[in-house]
Amino acid sequence: MEDNEELRQYLKENLEEKYEVIEAANGRQALEVLEKTLPDLILSDIMMPELDGVEFCRRVKDDKITSHIPFIFLTAKISEQHKLEGLQSGADDYIIKPFNFEILWIKIQNLIQLKKNIREVFKSKMNIEPKDISITSLDEKFMAKALDIIEEHMADIGFSVAEFGRQMGISRMQLYNKIVALTGSTPLEFIRILRLKRAAQLLQKSQLSVSEVAYQVGFNDPKYFSMHFKKEFQILPSKYREEKGS
Repeated sequence: MEDNEELRQYLKENLEEKYEVIEAANGRQALEVLEKTLPDLILSDIMMPELDGVEFCRRVKDDKITSHIPFIFLTAKISEQHKLEGLQSGADDYIIKPFNFEILWIKIQNLIQLKKNIREVFKSKMNIEPKDISITSLDEKFMAKALDIIEEHMADIGFSVAEFGRQMGISRMQLYNKIVALTGSTPLEFIRILRLKRAAQLLQKSQLSVSEVAYQVGFNDPKYFSMHFKKEFQILPSKYREEKGS
């Protein structure tokens, strides 16, 4: 996000070698963009008309839908006070103009990779408490609420993504974008993975049959359940019980 059209064009031309770039001339335009899509990273100036970068960053980081997005300030405001204000608004980095493009490129790559690493951490720990996952506090609250809702509807065969979004208090598209950003899975996949992980726990610790476990975790077809269980764990549920069961 940059009000200097020449600089925006320079950044776009260079960044498009690897990334898809969406432009905005000021903070208000950028907020409108965020209503439709969630980028992997935001690069913003501070001094802009209508809505400055600091306020824009604060709104991004205070919104449960966008709080996870890495944010870099690229600005001519060089005082320590300006830098402090920028970082206090939630920015992940602060680069002063004129800048070395190679340094900017590396910082962008590092922040996007960090977000991917956080996603992998969450995926690998999907069956533990959200407080143990290294993500921002708003994201932690978002995921805690999502897990609670899915837990409540674990056996509900009719529980849909639309109902999931309604109970989260956001639109279906916002739910889709946020869950994909945090986990790499769609909401439907996310629900299914949690159900399969609960199924694995039941197969280990209960005396329920495979069919009973399938119904307990919201599958109405044991064969369909077995197919997805094998896809997730590379083993049939009956075999899993033999090897892991107590």
